[in-house]
Amino acid sequence: MLDCTPKELAAYDKAQLLEAIAGSEGRVLACETIGITPPLLVDVTNAEYAASLSADILLLNMFDVEDPVIQALPQVSKEETVRELKRLTGCVIGINLEPTNALLAQENDGTLWQMKQGRLAAAANAKLAADMGVDLIVLTGNPGNGVKNEAIEQALREISAAVGDRVILAAGKMHASGVAGEGGEKIMTVQDAEAFLDAGADVILLPAPGTVPGITMEYAHKLIEAVHARGKLALTSIGTSQEGADTATIRQIALLCKMAGADIHHIGDTGVPGMALPQNILAYSIAIRGERHTYHKMAQSVNR
Repeated sequence: MLDCTPKELAAYDKAQLLEAIAGSEGRVLACETIGITPPLLVDVTNAEYAASLSADILLLNMFDVEDPVIQALPQVSKEETVRELKRLTGCVIGINLEPTNALLAQENDGTLWQMKQGRLAAAANAKLAADMGVDLIVLTGNPGNGVKNEAIEQALREISAAVGDRVILAAGKMHASGVAGEGGEKIMTVQDAEAFLDAGADVILLPAPGTVPGITMEYAHKLIEAVHARGKLALTSIGTSQEGADTATIRQIALLCKMAGADIHHIGDTGVPGMALPQNILAYSIAIRGERHTYHKMAQSVNR
């Protein structure tokens, strides 16, 4: 993926994208952004901002496939929202879908994280996403939405049957998502990863070492070894607002993820609500791939 032009990436199918990620040897950066919050640069989307700082993959959180909103995006029809963002950024685009527990999720009513029908991890929503041009669907949970690993597995089976041949499927949690008993090391176990892989996951998501109590580099490495033994990929995630920490912390997390074996490095969306701190995206990128690849990504025109 380090060497791909935007036009090449746009022509890749699922298998080619997975091969490009694997071939980058732990140097792929995914930046999560929120489209419904006011953009940091007012008239430029947070996704474009993250892309300008060298993101390879843009992961859209809070993206409602029935009513897609990305503030500051040029006006297009709903079904063209993702393709327009691809045109502007030249990046691979992913979205989060959540198999929530409705009762637990009610606690988020009236907050930024309030659930919407178009964000549910349902086969119909996955089909809509695939038709819109989404390359990656991540089954995970936002804070307090009550997403259990068992529910992720069930939703994954349904979505894999519906769009598994078209879209990369990732599964896992960045934090407990409000579920008692699924915190710390129980957020993601080897057994959970195996179950997700059996259900159709191409990528297993786990918390980055140092972001959740109990998730050490050694623990993450053991889990990622099990994923790689199945020929699949691993994504380490910063989903605990440490995307808003100082750059020294970000560099340390990045190197721990690299040592653990991450194929995709994820940095979260709430350094301030909407995206990670810009300096942290840049620091993370340079830590995992150096200035040459970082600045090449930043300088390359989306028209190439």
